[in-house]
Amino acid sequence: MSKNHRGLPPEFVERLNMILPSSKRQKIIDSFARLTPTTFRVNRLKSHSDILKDALQSQGLKIRRVPWYRDAFVLENASIRDLQNTREYSEGHLYIQSLSSMVPPLVLEPQPEETVLDMTAAPGSKTTQMAAMMEARGRLVANDNNKVRFFKLKANVEMQGASNVELNMYYGEGFGKKQPETYDRVLLDAPCSAEGRFYIHKPASFGFWKPRKVKEMAHKQKKLIHSAIETLKPGGLLVYSTCTFSPEENEGVLDFALKKFPDKIEIEKAGLDIPNQMTGISEWEGNRYDPAVKRGVRILPDETMEGFFVAKIRKSLGH
Repeated sequence: MSKNHRGLPPEFVERLNMILPSSKRQKIIDSFARLTPTTFRVNRLKSHSDILKDALQSQGLKIRRVPWYRDAFVLENASIRDLQNTREYSEGHLYIQSLSSMVPPLVLEPQPEETVLDMTAAPGSKTTQMAAMMEARGRLVANDNNKVRFFKLKANVEMQGASNVELNMYYGEGFGKKQPETYDRVLLDAPCSAEGRFYIHKPASFGFWKPRKVKEMAHKQKKLIHSAIETLKPGGLLVYSTCTFSPEENEGVLDFALKKFPDKIEIEKAGLDIPNQMTGISEWEGNRYDPAVKRGVRILPDETMEGFFVAKIRKSLGH
């Protein structure tokens, strides 16, 4: 084992070793010792990827396009501050966002004129991405019940010109009863233990981590996914995502949903065209999950991406 794991909680490293294939363990452990580069996407409500690329390059910024997402770029020769000092940033022509964070909206594929819910939306990276995908048409409800984070969400929505967004400060757990069978598509990017964002040189990024924290988050996530499925229209699509590795918060939550809604939901293949992924696992610490959870995708960290989990869930058309 590389010295790069030193400083990480030993129990976290042990759990990772059980989750990951042996051929990938060392590379992923090493990834916690380096920061990913600054990445961003064009805001299609205000610009175009080619126009933005030319404008930034004319200012001396070296950027490269992400192969699997034409609207996304990696900044190669400058700092995040340099990017924030551009007119394009201040006028909302771009949004600084991790590449992994861009994946859930791409899997959800919200369409213009649909009714869409971003259940835990702050600070608005995925909300504004979806607003652009919807061409600012239809109804996109962005919800977050944390007051401080809500106002960050509001500011980002306004800066990006996402005019079809309806802001809401409500408990996500209550949508199912408050608004049953209301939305064509729901994004649940759930609060989690954030293991994909651990950074060895910043102990605060993992100082809170304990197995008990993982269990607490899984409890909350199960309430949220129950609500998300109830508020989804028959035939509608839900994307569940986290920025963590823990099976309790990923496959375990999917297994809970499959048991809670037998014959009412199906996990579909996410169909991600990215190289650094592995299928879900069907067994963890003696618990056997429904085999369908293997259709979930664990995004593995590499030079440009952080750890993430994404699952695509279809609600049946039945009564």
